[in-house]
Amino acid sequence: MAETSYELYIMPGCPYCRRVTTWLDEHGINIPLKDITTDHDAEQTLIAVGGKRQVPCLFIDGVPLYESADIIEHLSKIFDC
Repeated sequence: MAETSYELYIMPGCPYCRRVTTWLDEHGINIPLKDITTDHDAEQTLIAVGGKRQVPCLFIDGVPLYESADIIEHLSKIFDC
């Protein structure tokens, strides 16, 4: 069975992004981060796939999940936290 891929699209200074990244740090979970302010390709992917430039956005096998609380809830179930 293939592993699920995760990528978290963020912007530094965004309090909702910080909420998710702090939670990840507290639980020792490493997910690739895509900073849309410095990575133009990531920004374009976020807009192309999700239809908007909203962060934080967790891509789960390429499918976007928005809202920090929803992201944390999803990850806490997946990583049993």
